[in-house]
Amino acid sequence: SSSEGFGVAEKIVLLTFISAVILMAILGNLLVMVAVCRDRQLRKIKTNYFIVSLAFADLLVSVLVMPFGAIELVQDNWIYGEMFCLVRTSLDVLLTTASILHLCCISLDRYYAICCQPLVYRNKMTPLRIAVMLGGCWVIPTFISFLPIMQGWNSIGIIDLIQQRQFNKASNSTYCIFMVNKPYAITCSVVAFYIPFLLMVLAYYRIYVTARDHARQIRVLQRAGAPTDGRQHHPDQHSTHRMKTETKAAKTLCIIMGCFCLCWAPFFITNIVDPFINYTVPGKLWTAFLWLGYINSGLNPFLYAFLNKSFRRAFLIILCCGDERYRRPSILGQTVPCSTTTINGSTHVLR
Repeated sequence: SSSEGFGVAEKIVLLTFISAVILMAILGNLLVMVAVCRDRQLRKIKTNYFIVSLAFADLLVSVLVMPFGAIELVQDNWIYGEMFCLVRTSLDVLLTTASILHLCCISLDRYYAICCQPLVYRNKMTPLRIAVMLGGCWVIPTFISFLPIMQGWNSIGIIDLIQQRQFNKASNSTYCIFMVNKPYAITCSVVAFYIPFLLMVLAYYRIYVTARDHARQIRVLQRAGAPTDGRQHHPDQHSTHRMKTETKAAKTLCIIMGCFCLCWAPFFITNIVDPFINYTVPGKLWTAFLWLGYINSGLNPFLYAFLNKSFRRAFLIILCCGDERYRRPSILGQTVPCSTTTINGSTHVLR
């Protein structure tokens, strides 16, 4: 083994771990996309359009970004040229930013669904608005990825330092170095992480407060005793079930958001700090934080499988080749096609 690279045993362990991460990300995100496309009930939920787009972004990370980073890490050399280095780096920033913007949109969708009146949610989350939000999740990141990186705005004032680190004369190796100056570090981190993170925290805090208030109201009604009139009893049951379902979904999305922030916060904090301490953060620490973020691309599908019953059922149907045991019971032939419920004081029809 070389004095600066990895030994044979270390390369085998590292390559096995990285391959497992990439394979988990590819298969998991493909499973999410196929599940929503094949399951009619999942397609009816507006939030899942954001989840599919998020899975597509994570899939692109695992296909277009992670393999080349793994090759460079194991070989201790970048062999694809300077232009492809810029393209790969731009894709990395683009897809990472797109992922967190999707999670921000998911939190806003859940906020309007749980904290607002149903009519407000229908007016806010129209198909056109969902399409605009999804478009923004992909267009906005281009202004902090391809545009500035291809123009070299991130390297203004530090070009000499970048050139020094791109070549290692001792081992005759070339590296794909991505370094940023102070203005770009602050702008990129604020747009890609800190502003969306703040919006998600505020949205999920309001969801938590609303869910807590509804749970208190449900306990008060239960203590008061269920009414004997059947017409009044069913709305209470449906309202309680609906609120429990929405609260559980909000908790699931909270956990997903928390895992994302836990994986990417070290990277974005270091990204801002490093230019102000003369770029003295060790390279191995950068690599560890970067791959911690990449791991998140394969983590979301497993969170869906374990925490969301609808996704879990859809996954089992796909993996078990359409086994009838996991399909939803048919509602055809029921004598009562719809029922009413009251959500946030508004009477609603559940079909």
